[in-house]
Amino acid sequence: MERRQGCLEGLFELLLLNVLFDWLQRRFGFGRGCSCTGCGCGLVLTILFIVLFVSTCMGTDWTRLW
Repeated sequence: MERRQGCLEGLFELLLLNVLFDWLQRRFGFGRGCSCTGCGCGLVLTILFIVLFVSTCMGTDWTRLW
């Protein structure tokens, strides 16, 4: 049987993903360093965030609370 995370686990994972994304954007994201580096790292972080966000939302059973 495939184990899927529940609603609270999914919300907690999204919270941690958001905190990590904000910290990485402040350190390496848009507007940091020279313009090419900040834009490149910011774009990579944004794409990575979107992929992890979608995988978390699709892998979560939103009807199960624990």
